[in-house]
Amino acid sequence: MAAAIELETPRLRLRRWRDSDRAPFAAMNADPEVMEFFPALQSRATSDASIDAWQAQFETQGWSNWAAELAASGEFIGFVGLSVPRRTLPCSPCVEIGWRLARPFWGRGLASEGARAALGAGFERLGLAEIVSFTALANRRSRAVMERIGMRDAHQDFEHPGVPEGHALRQHCLYRLDRRTFDAAMQNPRLPPDESPP
Repeated sequence: MAAAIELETPRLRLRRWRDSDRAPFAAMNADPEVMEFFPALQSRATSDASIDAWQAQFETQGWSNWAAELAASGEFIGFVGLSVPRRTLPCSPCVEIGWRLARPFWGRGLASEGARAALGAGFERLGLAEIVSFTALANRRSRAVMERIGMRDAHQDFEHPGVPEGHALRQHCLYRLDRRTFDAAMQNPRLPPDESPP
């Protein structure tokens, strides 16, 4: 069993999942606005299965997608984390950074804040050489977060195998960030006061 990594930022705590997170996470995953750039809403069973898989990864490797809560109140707001995509992608093998926040927490810079902490863990504690992120081409909000945390469009768009052929969201863009670029960015951090929803 690996020791689980947990992270803190000025406003967030990124931690392992609890049973109390299941209901609010399922509510998020059934929200059409939160899931706008996913092929479908998620059922409670599918949402719970994601938590179960991430918890198992914490047990075996010590890291995964963290449950995110506000440090001041302990309120669950979504997730931020690192994962190995289950499907083979053009960038495979790779480690992906991702995030999903409930609507009341959009527009506060929380996704960027949590993602920077996750990048730091990936590069400094896990020794990764590169971290990627990807989303549907039309998802300007997540693409803006990727750019705020220092990732750059690799101009290697691809069809995501997890999205049905012919679906409007099948075409994805790929963003990359390597350790050297991350280290340079941390010497000159740019923390915007606000951000678009993730």
